[in-house]
Amino acid sequence: METQDMMMTKEGTQKENGRLMLADGVADRGPKSLTSGSGQQVSNGFTTSAPQSPREGPGTATSAAGTTSGPSVPLGGLRTLVVQQTSLERPRETWSKKMDFLLSVIGYAVDLGNVWRFPYICYQNGGGAFLLPYLLMAVFGGVPLFYMELALGQFHRSGCISIWKHICPIFKGIGFAICIIALYIAFYYNTIMAWALYYLLSSFQPTLPWTTCTNSWNTHNCNRYMSSDHNVSWSNSSTSPAEEFYTRHVLQVHRSPGLHQLGSVSWQLALCLLFIFIIVYFSIWKGVKTSGKVVWVTATFPYLVLVVLLIRGATLPGAWRGVVFYLKPDWEKLLSPGVWIDAAAQIFFSLGPGFGVLLAFASYNPFHNNCYKDALVTSSVNCLTSFLSGFVIFTVLGYMAEMRQQSVDAVAKDAGPSLLFIIYAEAIANMPAATFFAIIFFLMIIMLGLDSTFAGLEGVITAMLDEFPHVLAKRREWFVFGLVCVCYLGALSTLTYGGAFVVKLFEEYATGPAVITVVLLEVIAVSWFYGTKRFCNDIQLMLGFYPGCFWRTCWVAICPCFLLFIIISFLAFPPEVKLFHYKYPQWTTVLGYCIGVSSFICVPAYMFYHLLNAKGTFKQVLENSWCLSRFISVISVPKRMLILPCRN
Repeated sequence: METQDMMMTKEGTQKENGRLMLADGVADRGPKSLTSGSGQQVSNGFTTSAPQSPREGPGTATSAAGTTSGPSVPLGGLRTLVVQQTSLERPRETWSKKMDFLLSVIGYAVDLGNVWRFPYICYQNGGGAFLLPYLLMAVFGGVPLFYMELALGQFHRSGCISIWKHICPIFKGIGFAICIIALYIAFYYNTIMAWALYYLLSSFQPTLPWTTCTNSWNTHNCNRYMSSDHNVSWSNSSTSPAEEFYTRHVLQVHRSPGLHQLGSVSWQLALCLLFIFIIVYFSIWKGVKTSGKVVWVTATFPYLVLVVLLIRGATLPGAWRGVVFYLKPDWEKLLSPGVWIDAAAQIFFSLGPGFGVLLAFASYNPFHNNCYKDALVTSSVNCLTSFLSGFVIFTVLGYMAEMRQQSVDAVAKDAGPSLLFIIYAEAIANMPAATFFAIIFFLMIIMLGLDSTFAGLEGVITAMLDEFPHVLAKRREWFVFGLVCVCYLGALSTLTYGGAFVVKLFEEYATGPAVITVVLLEVIAVSWFYGTKRFCNDIQLMLGFYPGCFWRTCWVAICPCFLLFIIISFLAFPPEVKLFHYKYPQWTTVLGYCIGVSSFICVPAYMFYHLLNAKGTFKQVLENSWCLSRFISVISVPKRMLILPCRN
């Protein structure tokens, strides 16, 4: 990439891929509205004005990167524009329509966790009372982080790796850590869709196979307990045909004693996962212009199914019992720190900052797109979807409790995917037109998962293409093919007889603690080193207004405390990992932490590498790498923050 400086008059043309800066700049870029007199803007995302330090005379202009251009024409005559061409590459790809972006972000944020995890966490932590800590954590933690990432990606138009050369170069390891975490997620998340696909294919049989106890995989404990079977008694040792279909036929966990002996790969699941990855590849191989079209189906169809299932569930006998159990407030629960921990973790993983996806999606937006409004709309849709899913799940659980003559608590004792693949599948089997509802339900599960997979891999693809454009830009299709192959091979361990144990291990340790720590470093780097005022002025250049005091306070103080709260809680109360009747031994905890650290280690490793290879004196290296001059100015003279550019 080559930089050229050219002198032009005020009437000069704007470059498609360049920065245009007024030589006489502005001295103060505070929270006042920018007028045409302080600068212009170009459509591709680069400002037409740059702040001028009071130390500089009228004969020089400072670029946004901190470099000084040549002397300008004296003021008072023609105003002079300095065009700094930053790239000779073709213009960056953009979304075909605004709705493509919104549906992609909604599809990414609304995933399987909204359908099963939120309802379970809600009723476990006080029902309707849980909504209070959930909303507080969303307002002061989740949404500000969501907004921050959309604004960063849109302004700098870069993926999660190359964006750090604009913020703080020494933190570039955060981008590599995000990519590794995304790969770990791809290793296990798509396996859940493979299970759903297996269920979907099994739903086309004349009789749903998880409704009978006469199959080869059933045991003598199998108890067919349908709504028409009034003479069947349910005991503590009884297992439903839906449970045995899931554990003994789909997963086949009975053929694996644990993580120390996973067993062979299930060829049926391997074929299902292969089909899933084929869909993923042909949806993202051409970029956001193709994936933006696919999400019109994958992001909207689940809402249609949720509405259909809600109407059907509300008409079932006993549905009111589930709704009451779901929303009945238990205010005493609010005194428990575990409720607040669950609320913080749920909103964080539901909105999904820190996975590089929001940066990637926003980087394809027009420069003046209102990402503030987008953040509020998409995060609100996400939270409302979680709330709606609770009614969909618990109306059916109330029906199951009525049919079994048990309490809702006893029916809803299982969390995780088993809530969908056992309890909900059994409930569907008891409904009239069971085959139809089974087909649309598991189609919904697949599409919810596909949206998140599209987004997760697009975050990695955008990051790598932006970091190595000369190598990968013209080979996107081959790079995506290689990435999908790596994800498929990495997922083979989850397709074994003990694959469900691997999925649980990855879910608990490989992503959670690592990504929270990465986001903590990200928000500190942006707010404290890059500078909140500088970041807010970037937003002002894009949107025309300066973020309010609430957002600035959240980015500087509340969000770091929010993330620290989750990290400390996780370390103080490590989860007791258990799946079915298998309790994870101590060595698996060590293995899980090693997997989590393997991604986070990129951050200190890159810092060490950067300091070793940087040129200049030790003081210069520190200033250029950490933006220490700006960080010090935050403490001493906050107003100087805007005029101390970070040199790359």
